[in-house]
Order: sequence, then structure tokens, then C-alpha cells
Amino acid sequence: MEEKKSGFCALIGRPNVGKSTLMNRIIGQKIAITSPRPQTTRMRIQTVLTEDRGQVVFVDTPGIHKAKNRLGDYMLSVAKKSLKDSDVILWLVEPTERIPDGDEEIALSLKDIKAPLILVINKTDTVKPAELLAVIDAYKDLCNFAEIIPLSALKGDNVDDLVDSIFKYLPQGPYYYDEDDLTDQTQRSIVAELIREKALYLLDKEIPHGIAVMIDRMEYRERGRGGIYDIDATIVCEKNSHKGIIIGKGGSMLKAIGAKARPEMEKMLDCSVNLQLWVKVKENWRDSDFLVANFGYREEE
Repeated sequence: MEEKKSGFCALIGRPNVGKSTLMNRIIGQKIAITSPRPQTTRMRIQTVLTEDRGQVVFVDTPGIHKAKNRLGDYMLSVAKKSLKDSDVILWLVEPTERIPDGDEEIALSLKDIKAPLILVINKTDTVKPAELLAVIDAYKDLCNFAEIIPLSALKGDNVDDLVDSIFKYLPQGPYYYDEDDLTDQTQRSIVAELIREKALYLLDKEIPHGIAVMIDRMEYRERGRGGIYDIDATIVCEKNSHKGIIIGKGGSMLKAIGAKARPEMEKMLDCSVNLQLWVKVKENWRDSDFLVANFGYREEE
């Protein structure tokens, strides 16, 4: 019997280059949240693609950036540790002729990496095909790339070609997950992230960076012909002034966040959801080792 290929593939890059969008596209299901704001992904998220030829475990990491607090330190540590354990690395960049300073720093961190490195030029739907040649020329000598693949994670262009290339570099070996598994994330974790995603879209400026979401209760009960999940969640922010904005006039903002999150929860859980949201203040929690860990951002994970 032909031996299958299997291994880990890390996605790295600056914040907001489309790592989570690409991973969700490949898996065919929304696991990692996305938003136009940088540093949306805070923790290491693994998703699983299983095909006849083998299994790829994708590792979506926080964007590599200059840390400004303990949460930032955690995110940077997670991103760098993921490189050491990967069989293939995808470095996502945007189609710009001028290499951003952040990418110069990433290139330095990749110098000693032995795993095959694929440069993925994402968001090709935003530029003309002729402009890609200049982008490739700007990046091609920055590292020893196994391949350079332009694509659009949003549109799906060339994504299948990327998956073919990943399998080409994977070693032979056993599966790490059951064939039906899609992610290592629990339903509670995904529910919390969906709430945070909607807050990222709806809240202004710096407020979203200072929030965390805790699931206080998530219980299933039978109701009529179909079941329902009762979910109680708390949005934690850093300032009293932010609490009022998150709640909104007459609770309008909190209701809007819940209204946007609930349909996606119901789709994932395949049943109705009764969602109740609250807001609490924990001043400067992003600089507290205890609170950062308490909200689920632990380096050992």
C-alpha cells in the first residue's frame, strides 16, 4: 500500500496579510477569525486537510510584529516557535514592490530555518498581472525560497497549486489527526473568537485590541424538534470608558455584536443559539502575565 504524506505547515507573515483567510479557504470552512485590523489572530490555531494523498496540519500564527505588552510577547513567541516544528513554511506577503521593514525582520528570522520555504504573494486580485513581476523581483533574493506562488486567498485563485506544492515537500508518515478532524480548536474557543471577530469589525480604533472574550457557560438542551445552546459570554476590556462604548446606547452595540455572531455560531453548531453578552473591565490586562494566561493565551499551548 502506498505510504501517505503528512506534516505540519506554518503560515507566517506580518499582521493582516491574509494568513487566516488562506487557511480557511484551503480547509473549506471558517475556523480562524478574520478582520481588516492587524493582530486579529492571537494564538496558534491548527486546522487539518486530509486527502487521498495525505494530511497537512496547517498552523496559523499571530502576525510577526514588534511586541508592546505581555500579550504581544506571547503572540510573537507563538509565531517563532511554530517555525521550529514545521515541515513546510508559507511566508505570506502583500504585492508591493517596496519590501516593508517588517518583512526584512522576518527574513532575518528565517535565515537558519531548514524546512522548505514557500513565498506566497497574496492579494493578487488587487494588482495587475504585470505588476507581480516587480514584486517577485523584489523578494526573490531575500531568502532561499523553494517556490514563489502568487495567489488570491479571497478569490481562491492558484490556491490549489499551492496545496500541490505543499504536498510535494511533505515527508511520508502517519496521520496526526483522524480523517474527519478539521481543527484542534474546541467549540468554546471558536465561539469566543467569533464574538471577538464581530467586535473587531464593529468597534472603533484601538478598543478592539484591548478586549478578550470569556465563555462563562455553554450548555446544550433539547427544545421541541431541535436543540439549543445557551451561551453566556463576557467581553473583557481595559478601561471604563471602553465599557460604555462596547455596550452602546441602550445596549445597542452589544446587541449588534451578538446579532452578527449568533448566525455563524448556529451554522457551526447546527442548532439554535441563545446568546447573552456582558462586559467587564480588567485594567491593563494585556500587561498582566496572570490575566493573559487566564484568558487562554498560554505559551505552552
